[in-house]
Amino acid sequence: MTTKIWAASALLTGGWADSVEITIDDDGNIDGIAPDTVRVSGERVELLLPAMPNVHSHAHQRAMAGLGERASASADSFWTWRKVMYHYLERIQPQHLYHIAAQLYVEMLKAGYGCVGEFQYLHHDIDGSAYQSRAEMSLQCMSAARDVGLGFTALPVLYRYGGFGAAPPLDGQKRFLNETGGFIDIVETLQQASAGDANCAVGIAPHSLRAIDQGLLAEVIAGLDDLAAIHIHIAEQTREVDDCIAWSGLRPVEWLFEHFDVGPDWCLVHATHLDDTETARMAASGCIAGLCPTTEANLGDGFFNAVDYFERHGSWAIGSDSHISIDPVEELRWLEYGVRLQTRRRNVLASPTTANTGRNLFAAALAGGARACGRSIGSIQPGYRADFVVLDCDHPRLYGRNRDELIDSWIFSGNDNLVRDVYIGGRKLIENGHHADEDAIARNYRATLDQLAA
Repeated sequence: MTTKIWAASALLTGGWADSVEITIDDDGNIDGIAPDTVRVSGERVELLLPAMPNVHSHAHQRAMAGLGERASASADSFWTWRKVMYHYLERIQPQHLYHIAAQLYVEMLKAGYGCVGEFQYLHHDIDGSAYQSRAEMSLQCMSAARDVGLGFTALPVLYRYGGFGAAPPLDGQKRFLNETGGFIDIVETLQQASAGDANCAVGIAPHSLRAIDQGLLAEVIAGLDDLAAIHIHIAEQTREVDDCIAWSGLRPVEWLFEHFDVGPDWCLVHATHLDDTETARMAASGCIAGLCPTTEANLGDGFFNAVDYFERHGSWAIGSDSHISIDPVEELRWLEYGVRLQTRRRNVLASPTTANTGRNLFAAALAGGARACGRSIGSIQPGYRADFVVLDCDHPRLYGRNRDELIDSWIFSGNDNLVRDVYIGGRKLIENGHHADEDAIARNYRATLDQLAA
């Protein structure tokens, strides 16, 4: 393990620093930081950044990315795409999910993600019967993350109903379903499997208001301890908003805040369709808005109320969700470009304290992502995980750029992957753009796709 890294420049919690010596303990945590230090030992890097958390992932959807782009006879929407997705996942078994997740997680590392929040709802076998371990599918994802080296927050999904008002589930949802006791067993199994692993954490993910009810979620929360975070899809689609109002008389985020104590340990994924009151309540609560701009665009969801939310100092993070793109740069760029198209202005999501738009987006996504993953990541400071990204500063897109300008150019100047090296827990897992096991992982992934297509 690398015990020291010396960076000519590093983005620390308090800002940029020069000639920084970082000491890493045997557990992979940052033990000490010494700016303005002459290099005596340790690996030398030009510029060091914290690795980005990816707070929202459905690993199995990596295998079908791009397969929902054929127009149907009716107007296509999220709901027609969901039918394609349900059909694809009918055959996926634990060994398939492991290889799909491993391929995905290598791609995340290579793009500069350091941790993934795995929102896993494919719990059971095709007929809805439990595997020998109810947590089998989430354990496969955890194992893939460990083998690849990516940080991991397990977010097993609580799913019981097919729609608001405890509607019966659809046939395609049989694999997702759990009662309180079965779900708690999944979470506790994952907690036991991750005990003592500083690269893993465990939270829960009530799928959506349409898939749970108040009593079920309250029982689950009361029955579990030491949860890293609580994630929920919410207000992603206008139909979901309309159905929630018809069922309860309240909008989705409004209903959630009326019935649960939503705070900094909650991540509200998408939250695409908010009114002004919901925007204000989310921002004031300290919860995280889990934004997935490339997936939201691909599915035609709509666009998050980013301008008002940012003005209210709301916390947020990014995720790759359906993995139509696996690149934090593209998520951040889409977020800014979306509001530029809405407002017909530039540099909309800069701030009074950080004029550089890319740097402002990068810093906020790090802070929100760390909280949403429930781990000490996303910042270069003592006691945090030694999860770092090194960019290729000699690349023509970055050459001659300095500090904040370099982050701006990384995000806004093109599409080449400029991540050169990635460290997780002090271990260099990506070196010169490559993972040591990526060829074998890709072969297994291709074989898995062949099996699913047979």
